[in-house]
Amino acid sequence: MSFSDVIWLSLIQGLTEFLPVSSSAHLVLFSQLKGLPDQGVGFDVALHLGSLAAVVWYLRSQLFSMLSGCCDGLRRRQPNAQTRLGLHLLIATLPVALVGFVARDVVENNLRAVEVVAAATIGFGLLLAVADRRAGGRDEYSLTGWMALAIGAAQVLALIPGTSRSGIVITAALLLGLSRRGGARFAFLLAIPVIAGAGLVKLFDLTAQGQPDRLAEAALGLVISAVVSWLTIGAFLSLVEKIGLLPFVVYRCLLGLWLLFFVL
Repeated sequence: MSFSDVIWLSLIQGLTEFLPVSSSAHLVLFSQLKGLPDQGVGFDVALHLGSLAAVVWYLRSQLFSMLSGCCDGLRRRQPNAQTRLGLHLLIATLPVALVGFVARDVVENNLRAVEVVAAATIGFGLLLAVADRRAGGRDEYSLTGWMALAIGAAQVLALIPGTSRSGIVITAALLLGLSRRGGARFAFLLAIPVIAGAGLVKLFDLTAQGQPDRLAEAALGLVISAVVSWLTIGAFLSLVEKIGLLPFVVYRCLLGLWLLFFVL
């Protein structure tokens, strides 16, 4: 890839990773418009690591409170709200960790076609519209263990490119009665273990292959993605309760149709 391509892909990742619009769909669309070969899962994950750094920094206060609360709860042997939230994040992470490990090669080799991305972008966008109408008023601390497991099971669908990891988690959270902001915050917290695990695996693979040129691209993409992701997270959390999710639904449907146009 050229220097400008790396920059554009990194900007796209930063703008779309935490919005319910599918970063995969946008990366595929850019590649189609430019006539580029698939940039590969390795570079995708490097961009996701930039987004990971951004969400950890943005939610650092909540993460610190959760960590200290978990330590206090364990010391007192008495669960508290922070302990339960940490446990629910662990429960919600297990399904995608298990399925992702088993189905990794299937995803990389068979599910990155433009037709798949387009269908997932439209289909799960429409499901998001249904969930948006059922948004409740509960926050992420109100989840139960079974609700966390249901959200984790839904997150497995994000292995299909075009689904949007944040989008499917927010969709499941809204269907379970969380508010838009509560669902978004849980989706962002849940991104931390998921992206970290996937990113470390792929970066290890890239290092083992001995491709310094690819590593240089990944490093540049990580930095740009981190900055743009941090700005996007703040804007989304500030606006989601005001504008709702319907604009993102409409955008997803138009994007999916545009992708199908290139296929046909």
